[in-house]
Amino acid sequence: MSVTFAQGFSAAGVEAGISATPGKKDVALVVNEGPLTAAAGVFTTNRFCAAPVQWSRKAVADGSLKAVILNSGGANACTGKAGYAQSVATAHEVAGLLGTEDGEVAVCSTGLIGELLPLDKVLDGAARAFAALEPTMAAGEDASHAIMTTDTKPKTVTRMGSNGFRVGGMVKGSGMIAPQLATMLCVITTDAVVSAGQLQAALGAAVDTSFNRIDVDGCMSTNDTVLLLASGASGIEPDPDEFNDLIANCCASLARQIIGDGEGASHDIRITVAGATSEDAALACGRAIAASNLLKCAISGNDPNWGRIVSSLGTVPADVAPYDPDEVTVDVNGVRICDGGKPGHDRSEVDMTPRQIDIDVDLHAGTSAATVWTDDLTHEYVHINADYES
Repeated sequence: MSVTFAQGFSAAGVEAGISATPGKKDVALVVNEGPLTAAAGVFTTNRFCAAPVQWSRKAVADGSLKAVILNSGGANACTGKAGYAQSVATAHEVAGLLGTEDGEVAVCSTGLIGELLPLDKVLDGAARAFAALEPTMAAGEDASHAIMTTDTKPKTVTRMGSNGFRVGGMVKGSGMIAPQLATMLCVITTDAVVSAGQLQAALGAAVDTSFNRIDVDGCMSTNDTVLLLASGASGIEPDPDEFNDLIANCCASLARQIIGDGEGASHDIRITVAGATSEDAALACGRAIAASNLLKCAISGNDPNWGRIVSSLGTVPADVAPYDPDEVTVDVNGVRICDGGKPGHDRSEVDMTPRQIDIDVDLHAGTSAATVWTDDLTHEYVHINADYES
């Protein structure tokens, strides 16, 4: 059901001819029917951030959004003043259709960097999406299909609070995924009665432990956008802790779905580093391991090569993550193949046939832990990105 699971939201996904794939839906529209229009956003930290990101940062800065329009088929990144003018024109078109102000419309784009969008098709797509708006499950699913690029399937989530408020969401992302949001467009909706400040706090914390802890290929996008919209249509004011937990749960689910659909991946890899002196130390170690292309290739070949794990772990400076290498243990799928910095069980004992590979590292230096997710790198990943067209 995606973004239309929460009351007070309508959506659409239509074909506008932007995508290079014939017949693909490529424009999505999500509209908040209110009575509230509270909103929050988190965006890429890439200094070459795309024009839609520049616009949407300003639009959501006052804590209010009426709508989000999203397109696949082109990123509108690194396109200068002309690209920014396209984002402004898109917001203006949607605002006119809805009878609201331009600044109440966020704009999101995904696809090839360095080319302007076919603006006439984008604006026509906006009009078609407006005409197709519905608060139905099918409309939410259409929207989740329209934002896909190299994704092989839509990624959605629905959750309900204990007193009946709802949260729904959709995300796209499959490649160019780094632990700084990932290449993703994400819209999450809720019908709870919450303020913009509470939305921003909940979203920031949720993103930090989900989208900021996945890594397919170590590449940061120019277009990453996560938006959280609240309609207040349920009339329910949730318990703040429960609301925060539910948003975190939704983001974790969507992030995990990105890993499960990593470009060409044959294994999803969970890396948990425990026994660290702090969570930041554990996270730095986990990210170092997840960034190893050598390890990713080994796992693609069903080889639990623990040497590639500890060599990556060893790149983390001692002042960031203090530990004694002679105390470190590494388990892969439950088999301890590195014990105290030296060989443990023979790695041939590790069953590498499951889709999910679990790597558990214990630094034996403290009580903190952190988990990151990544994928293996396969021949198919190379093919996808050698031939990539939006």
